[in-house]
Amino acid sequence: MQQPLTPKDLDTGTLALFAGFAASAAVKEELAAQGFADLRMSHGYLFQHLINARPTIGDLAEKLDMTQQGASKAVAELERLGYVERLPDSSDARIRRVSLTGRGQEAVAAARRARAALEERLRRHFGTEALGATRSLLADLLDELGSTTAVQRREVKPPR
Repeated sequence: MQQPLTPKDLDTGTLALFAGFAASAAVKEELAAQGFADLRMSHGYLFQHLINARPTIGDLAEKLDMTQQGASKAVAELERLGYVERLPDSSDARIRRVSLTGRGQEAVAAARRARAALEERLRRHFGTEALGATRSLLADLLDELGSTTAVQRREVKPPR
């Protein structure tokens, strides 16, 4: 019989990962309550590239480090769900660009509200100073591990 595992016994990376999973689950639950139950965490990797741009499938495949077929399948799913659309390029009608629909923009806004509400909940529970110190340490860890630039550029790739 295995001994129960105490979270404080976990290494830093695993503990941060599990805390992130728990935070993502709380945000997903709030998104579901706001009418976006069909969104998954994996959709966020694609959404990040549609906030300020209208990339092609090829652009998305490159940014997400996946095949064009995989990127096309992900876009088709989000298109079917009403979050994105493929539009002709303004200078070349043969090129199709992926863009958020109104529903997609609403989902982004809802996710931002859900993350802000979670942040406020954590601030009330742990206090402004403790939460600030935790956020600072996590940002420093991200930097130490070489991922700050990807976050800054909205180029976080899905885990492999």
